[in-house]
This record gives sequence, structure tokens and C-alpha cells, in this order.
Amino acid sequence: MKKLSVCLLAAVLIASGCASRQSGGGKGESASSDLLKPLDPPAKVRVGMKGVPSDAGVIIGLYKGYFKELGLDVEVFSFNSGQEMINPLAGGHLDVGMAVTDAAMFNAFLRQIPVKIVADKGYNIPGRAYYQLVIRKDLENQIKDYKDLKGRTLAVVATASLDEICLDRALKAGGFSTISPEVKITVIKSFPDMLAALANKSIDGAMLIEPWIAQGEKMGVLKRFRDPSEFDRDAQIAIVIYGDGILKRPEVAKRFMVGYLKALRDYNDAFVKNKGTEQVIDILASKSLTKDKEMYRLMNPAGLNPNGYVNVKGLEADVKWYEERGLLKGDLKVEEVVDNQFVDSAIQAIGKYQ
Repeated sequence: MKKLSVCLLAAVLIASGCASRQSGGGKGESASSDLLKPLDPPAKVRVGMKGVPSDAGVIIGLYKGYFKELGLDVEVFSFNSGQEMINPLAGGHLDVGMAVTDAAMFNAFLRQIPVKIVADKGYNIPGRAYYQLVIRKDLENQIKDYKDLKGRTLAVVATASLDEICLDRALKAGGFSTISPEVKITVIKSFPDMLAALANKSIDGAMLIEPWIAQGEKMGVLKRFRDPSEFDRDAQIAIVIYGDGILKRPEVAKRFMVGYLKALRDYNDAFVKNKGTEQVIDILASKSLTKDKEMYRLMNPAGLNPNGYVNVKGLEADVKWYEERGLLKGDLKVEEVVDNQFVDSAIQAIGKYQ
């Protein structure tokens, strides 16, 4: 893993309201809660992330000093995938992972590796998906419905992963799947390369994420396909994972969640309530690789639950998909790998988002 300075993190985006997300217990308490008192001396927290839009909670927390004021010294490391984070998380070399699920990750849970899913890191807002299937702009009159995906070449960044799951659910709405002969699935390991493949017409569509969707629309090379809320409403796109190194330090783990939720609430204020939006855009444009402020206005926001909880129903559906494909080496119970205690504690300290 390679250290990445905050100013080089890529493509930070936005959050939104989350009334439909999984909720848990926790009543608001006074702001004088012991959990809001900074640790002394400060505690090191090593965070792994890719710099994609749904990593916004970490970056805004760093920029605004939310972690620092809680006595946390957060250090960010760059990874290409959540799968790469599992061993460092299990070995105590990484404390927090910002990831999407895949078969390898769920199999790691089955091996009793000491990691837990602790919070939401991204979901699709109905009608405003930040991660979805897109098609080439020149095919928009030919691919209008799910059945029109038959015979097409479609790209994902990885198979046996959330990327394939989301594409598979779109295809099933048309009567086939990612393992059907009716479509060709190709792996393109980076989103910018997917844009290039759409531009040179070597693929017909791709599972793409913001800001590359907005960039592709601006370039005139793609069109968003049907909204995922039609066929994948409960999808839990990305998650926050705690590793052994922070699970053994509960007071550190709880404080990190406080800083994380405070940052997510700034996003919801800015992009759902239109409060302080320009200030947040200025922060994002100055502290990420996406420097074009207009791009933030064009992008669909990443749904980020300001109350933190993951959608357990969505995770259960993902586990079932992996099981049906024979990709899991055992019987995985989602309730055994999701740990809400840290979000519960954070909400007790700062209250529920209104």
C-alpha cells in the first residue's frame, strides 16, 4: 500500500438523505458526552481507500479537522480494491477500509478473519444513481429496454464482485444474466479506461461510477441506462470495514465513527438541504483530483447515510447471489459480520440527523 496525501485523493462527491436505509438504536445525548472528548495522546488510525466519490466522509472529516478534534491522527493509504485491504486489516496494519464487497471479502469473513462491516459508504439514491449501467450515446435509440441488451458487450471492473452483481440484476430484468450466452462480459480494470472504450466503440456499455459518468455525458460518449431503483433498490454499493487493529481499541473506533458521521452530515446539508453547498464544492475542488467545480454540479450524488447504518437487506441479497453462483465456501450470516455498535455510540453522542 502507498501513502496518499489528502490533496491527491480523487473524485470526492456528495451525500444525500437516507430515510430508507437500515436504522439502529441510539438516543441523542448531551454534546458533553465522554466520546466527544479528545484522546490524549492522539491515536493513530490508518485508513485504506481508493479515492472514489463515496470516500467523501473521510476526506471532509480530514479537511474540517473532525478526526483531529477527537484526538485521532488519521493517515490515508491508497488501494486499488477492497480485496487488497483484507490482509492488512486482519493483520492490524490497516485500521479502516473503505470498500465494496466481493466474493473474496465474504470468504474472508467465513475464515473468521477479525474484520467487521460497520457503516455505509455509498448507495444509489432513487432517480439519481451515482453507480449504474451506461450505454454508448450512439446506441441510445437501439438500447431502450432491458431486452435490448441482448447481444451486447458490457464491461465491469471485476467479476465475482458487486460490479457483476449490479449488472446481473439489470440483465435479469431482460430475461438473461452475466453468465448467459446472450451477452459478452469483459473486464476493464479502471473507470477512465471504460470511458475510452466507450469512445472508441469497443464496448456497448459499462458499469460506471461518478464522476466518470458525468464526464462521459459531457464528452457525449455515453447515456445513463435505466435507473437501478427499478431492479436493485436495496443495493448497498460500498461499506466501511473495521480491522483488528481498531476493533481492539473501541474508544478509537467509536471516535472515528463520530468524525465520519459529522462529515457525512455536512454533505447532506450541502447537497440535499442546499446549505453551504458552494463552500463544500470549494473544498472538494481544492482537495481532490476533480478540480472542475462545475463537475460537482453535474454529478449525481453518492448516497451516504448521515446516520451511518448499512442496508442489511441489500447485503443479504448480495450474499445470496454469491451463494447461488457457488462462490462462497460456507454459510455466511450477515448479522455475524455487521456490527452497529460504533454507529450506535456515535449517534448517542451527536444525535440523529434531522
